[in-house]
Amino acid sequence: MKGLQTGSLRRWKRDIYAECALAVSCLLLTCYESCPMESASQGPSSKSTVEEIRERFDNDVERFSNLETGQTATVDAALAMNLVAQTASRVTPQGKRLLDIGCGAGNYTLALLQQLPGLDVTLLDLSQPMLDRAEQRVREAGASSVKTVQGDIRKLPVEPGTCDIILAAAVLHHLRTPAEWEQVFANLYKMLTPGGAIWIFDLVESSDPAVNEVMWERYGQYLTAFKGEDYRDHVFAYIAQEDSPQSLMYQLQLLQRVGFSHVDVLHKNSCFAAFGAVK
Repeated sequence: MKGLQTGSLRRWKRDIYAECALAVSCLLLTCYESCPMESASQGPSSKSTVEEIRERFDNDVERFSNLETGQTATVDAALAMNLVAQTASRVTPQGKRLLDIGCGAGNYTLALLQQLPGLDVTLLDLSQPMLDRAEQRVREAGASSVKTVQGDIRKLPVEPGTCDIILAAAVLHHLRTPAEWEQVFANLYKMLTPGGAIWIFDLVESSDPAVNEVMWERYGQYLTAFKGEDYRDHVFAYIAQEDSPQSLMYQLQLLQRVGFSHVDVLHKNSCFAAFGAVK
């Protein structure tokens, strides 16, 4: 892949994400069961397993404990995190109970604790080493209480009305099918108190194939400028293997469909977006 010209990169990305157009068409036709979402030219069954994803994150705790090293492949990571923390604290200033799903090493919770000190925090992640590091950091940052749950967000026990704020940073793109997306969004809605909110930062597709192509080209340019073409190819390879992002519009519409009263977009740049919804 090294040395690709713009035209070749365009064709390569078009091939890798060719099925996005088909998936979006199926979603618009609401053919959820007959046409499950398949990202990056691979079906859900050929993606990395939960165990494989867990193992990768188990071995990468140190990198993800540092924003400067853990989110370098993410466009506008620091800006998005600060926007989410600031907005969450304004929307639910009296919030006390926080659930951070896919918490990693706890960066987003730490940012929110600077705005809302003394939160009761529940951390959920696949990786126990990540949870251990997140718990340590969150306790040191002054959380009133910290509970950790190792597990898959698709199997999270639903306790209605137990959270004021939910954070979901770089985790939802691991969902594989429209049915999983709808189930998880519906469960998160149930867990929030009235007036509570969910805040998301994640990799996103674009609904139109031509727009999607432009966004991925821009993301490729960002990665190349940061660390070169080999790094770009490495990032694109693990995205194709692990991730199944949905479009921003799909997620906003789904949030409303499961019951959220209104949604807002905080920021979008190329293939990444920060957004939220209030119950």
